[in-house]
Amino acid sequence: MKVAKKRLDYTFFENTDVVELAKMLLGKVICTNINGIYCEAMITETEAYAGRNDKACHAHMGRFTNRTSMMYEQGGKAYVYLCYGIHHLFNIVSNKKGQADAVLIRSVEPVSGLKYMMERRNVTKVSPQVFAGPGKISQALGISKKYNSEDLVVSEELFVVDHEIQINDIVSTTRIGIDYAEEDALLPWRFYISGNKYVSHPI
Repeated sequence: MKVAKKRLDYTFFENTDVVELAKMLLGKVICTNINGIYCEAMITETEAYAGRNDKACHAHMGRFTNRTSMMYEQGGKAYVYLCYGIHHLFNIVSNKKGQADAVLIRSVEPVSGLKYMMERRNVTKVSPQVFAGPGKISQALGISKKYNSEDLVVSEELFVVDHEIQINDIVSTTRIGIDYAEEDALLPWRFYISGNKYVSHPI
């Protein structure tokens, strides 16, 4: 098993600026230890969602439902939901409790456990597109709705670490698949590592 470096703590996740946090998460490493299978993947692409004044956010206008309730928890919790009844989307809740900010993890680059990630994706050939897109990365890392509400700071099965990877150039662009958000669909709140091939929609 690869030894993970320093875990990210509550102070990191409670950043009150979700846009800044979405950038800071680039280069950080998601670790899963599920049923004895350990995997690591570096975050290459994120999207920021603000609980206030963001029509693209599930919690816009204080919307509080069984699904969105997790967004109102303390920063550092996992918010995992089903999209189209098929894809599990992994988000990281941020800010203080009650603010409902979150960062969607859109793409990753494999670091450790590639064999197992490919088996979960049911593919035999490695390519960036195998891990590009939020539903694909959750499948590869074994993240399902079971991990909704998981505490990423103390969990032994799903957590995020800092491998001290230096990210020098970040591309900012509009988020994907949120045309319903009207003018907020134009916010440049999607971020990815410039030049990295493991990105869902490079520009």
